[in-house]
Amino acid sequence: MPLVDSHCHIDFDPLYPRIDEVLTNARDNDVGYLLCVSVNLEDFPRVLSLAEQHDHIFASVGVHPNEQEGREPTADELVELARHPRVVAIGETGLDYFRSTGVLDWQHERFRRHIDAARQCGKPLIVHSRDAPEDTVRLMSRENAGEAAGVMHCFTEDWHMAKQALDLGFYISFSGIVTFKNAKSIQEVARKAPLDRILVETDSPYLTPVPFRGKTNEPAYVKHTAEYVAKLRGLSYEAVAEATSGNFFTLFPHAGH
Repeated sequence: MPLVDSHCHIDFDPLYPRIDEVLTNARDNDVGYLLCVSVNLEDFPRVLSLAEQHDHIFASVGVHPNEQEGREPTADELVELARHPRVVAIGETGLDYFRSTGVLDWQHERFRRHIDAARQCGKPLIVHSRDAPEDTVRLMSRENAGEAAGVMHCFTEDWHMAKQALDLGFYISFSGIVTFKNAKSIQEVARKAPLDRILVETDSPYLTPVPFRGKTNEPAYVKHTAEYVAKLRGLSYEAVAEATSGNFFTLFPHAGH
């Protein structure tokens, strides 16, 4: 089964102006499907148009926890936008204490609305969590996020948090960070997490894996992340590709294939 890049931002300017080349490179590197993830409502039309134009691209709808300049969605609005058949998920949403400082009640409230929307529309959550492991898990648990399920995207925490997320029914997704030498705790999670609960992603244009670190990331490079996870687990690349792609379509049933 071809790979799935379960989280990318090919609508961002470093990639969008050369979208045909980016998609060709992905196909040439065994990447058969992509999930283009929304970070604000203002740019959502471009995300959606990519999914409408290409059968192998899916979209999400949501507002990133660090976005402060755009329009704030209501849960009802997210539910309505998620009715589109090419939208397979709500997010990305979550908590980020690294880039945002001060009183962050607005982040918590935004996260709650996204969880509410996901539960209402029956589409899973894409959760971003940075430097906020305890509050992220606590809010997910309190708001019954497990009813919607979802993925902890670009996982950067330790096994303790991973286990809590797994217990809530969430999947764990690994980006190019797992290939970095100093990413020991993430590598531990990549070894320990159940094979039927992991995904791979690029988060492109960011977080380029070794050996292309320093270059603009793109979906084609997710293959290197999958190969590294396979090495960590003592499995073949083919086994990890088949597992992670199968997991994607299990978690995002509206994607079909």
